[in-house]
Amino acid sequence: MKIQLSEHFTYTKLFRFCLPSIVMMIFTSIYGVVDGLFISNFVGKVAFASVNLVMPFIMMIGGIGFMIGTGGSALVAKTLGEGKPELANRYFTMMVKLAVICGLTLAVIGTILIRPIALWLGATDAMLEYCVTYGRIALIFNTTFILQNVFQSFFVVAQKPKLGLTAIVLAGITNMVLDALFIAVFHWGVTGAALATALSECVGGLFGLFYFLRPNTSLLRLVKTKMQPKVLLMACGNGASELMTNISTSLVSMLYNFQLLRFSGENGVATYGVLMYVQFVFLAMFIGYTIGTSPIVSYNYGAGNHKELKNMLRKGLLIMSIAGCILMALAQILSGPLAKVFVGYDETLFDMTKHAFRIFSFAFILAGLNVFTSAFFTALNNGAISASISFLRTLVFQMLSVLLLPLILGIEGIWIANTVAEICACALSGILLFKNRKRYHYI
Repeated sequence: MKIQLSEHFTYTKLFRFCLPSIVMMIFTSIYGVVDGLFISNFVGKVAFASVNLVMPFIMMIGGIGFMIGTGGSALVAKTLGEGKPELANRYFTMMVKLAVICGLTLAVIGTILIRPIALWLGATDAMLEYCVTYGRIALIFNTTFILQNVFQSFFVVAQKPKLGLTAIVLAGITNMVLDALFIAVFHWGVTGAALATALSECVGGLFGLFYFLRPNTSLLRLVKTKMQPKVLLMACGNGASELMTNISTSLVSMLYNFQLLRFSGENGVATYGVLMYVQFVFLAMFIGYTIGTSPIVSYNYGAGNHKELKNMLRKGLLIMSIAGCILMALAQILSGPLAKVFVGYDETLFDMTKHAFRIFSFAFILAGLNVFTSAFFTALNNGAISASISFLRTLVFQMLSVLLLPLILGIEGIWIANTVAEICACALSGILLFKNRKRYHYI
């Protein structure tokens, strides 16, 4: 039986509704990791470090899709909760049009500037051509990547989370098969990895576009409508926290790479690349949960159902707390095997990666709480509070930690910086939740 946004959510019902989104995000992260596995093991650690050096810039541009998707879906779900389905469809269509416009514009600009950007990021002579090749191919297909990110959120609002999962699974299988074919069989190296990812994003992005263009059984459909700048600004402002998270994470990743090049050269960048790939998979569980629950919060906020808002906040905080502890313990246990899969061919690099991951993994305990709190305020259509949490958590606290801690602890300070930033962000999240309790009646 299909679960409606208007229902009361027990733990069982909540997991049933959110599971497709969680699996979707995990699968998205895993198929992104496949590139790194094939590049590291078949092309080498210099190519692996090169892709990791340019990846933050690519993800920063793709973050536009998360901004439009999360901010737009919160607005659309709220509008559905107010009983205005036709208006919700017009808003939805505006978001998709905006995604296409932004994607095409950024693809052209990014493709032209990728070489000077790679140099600015610190690419060595050995790394430069790898950076340019991977970056240019990825940016050419940037529009489909943005659309894929947009539709991940809207499939949930449309009450079709399983369909969103299907799109991502198809995209993931495409990426994995083509990675094996292009890199291991055809020996196309970094070019093959970039093409495999780009073609898989075409599957993920165009699947949603074709589905919503035709008559369907969901709550949403693309319709004829004019663009309304005020609505677009409202949605983008509300989703600014997700864009801020992507931009901040990318900028901080660049800073990590600068610091690691200084302390340990290309080995340090390669080690951080492994940490990022594994972190993508672990954090995907938190992000998937928020993608699945945010439309529920937005719908009940629009409907004025304060009782269900309390229910969603209480359950969300408990689930994120338990999940964070489990993931930290799992990371400690799997640090060796995961490091071996990526860099087992180099003993020095393996030892560095295993040690770094064990220190880095303590951040998972609080990361889920911070991700959920930021997404909760986005769902309440309060982009300002959500963005402030994301901005301070992923940029300010992280930058201060990664700049200052190495002065005291050396390279160990780089590995512990993420945990310190999450502790500061958790304190901020608690303060903001308490401060706004009467405004939204969720406590």
